[in-house]
Amino acid sequence: MAKKILVVDDEPNIMDVATVRLKRLGYEIISAFDAEKALTFLQNVTPDLILLDLLLPQMQGDELCKKLKSDDKFKHIPIIIFTASAIRTSLPEKIKEMGADDCIMKPFDPEELLGKVTGKVNKFIR
Repeated sequence: MAKKILVVDDEPNIMDVATVRLKRLGYEIISAFDAEKALTFLQNVTPDLILLDLLLPQMQGDELCKKLKSDDKFKHIPIIIFTASAIRTSLPEKIKEMGADDCIMKPFDPEELLGKVTGKVNKFIR
């Protein structure tokens, strides 16, 4: 059974590139363009990993991350922040504060994306 990854990003081009790359490795991709849609998916599906953009419409990615990491049902799911944020110098501190497991900067190196996703998914234990 294919591992499931929830990709939450409001940029269609980024979503498409990440989806194509991850599907090639055999992952099942669930796409959400905002936090509310992601929360709707999470009512019915438990992914093996969440790839989460910080800058989203309505609820920001950091707020969604904190919400998921404080919920017993979801706190064990690895979350990789996927961002082009200009706050690169304080980003490691911000990621730790929100409870995320890792970060990938946009524009992203496809090999870095695949390596980090594969590493986190393989460590995931339900």
